[in-house]
Amino acid sequence: MGRIRWMVKHFMREPLWFKVLIIVTLLTAIILSNSTFGASLQSLAKLAAAIFFISYGVKLRHSRLVSTIMFLVAGVSLYLAWSLLP
Repeated sequence: MGRIRWMVKHFMREPLWFKVLIIVTLLTAIILSNSTFGASLQSLAKLAAAIFFISYGVKLRHSRLVSTIMFLVAGVSLYLAWSLLP
């Protein structure tokens, strides 16, 4: 619970542009990943997820392990976005 509280407190201290970027990319990834949408919109969802992970990977670069994990997940998301394109 303490880790979640720390993340929320840290998120609230971020600049407005970063908050908007994170919220928009997260909502885009969640909404467009629905199976009723076509492959191109699901690809856009994976691209939004990659942007989300890259932005947090850059933000958390003081922790090399967490940053590396975020970049690897972003790379997987980019690969999946590219492979879903028609």
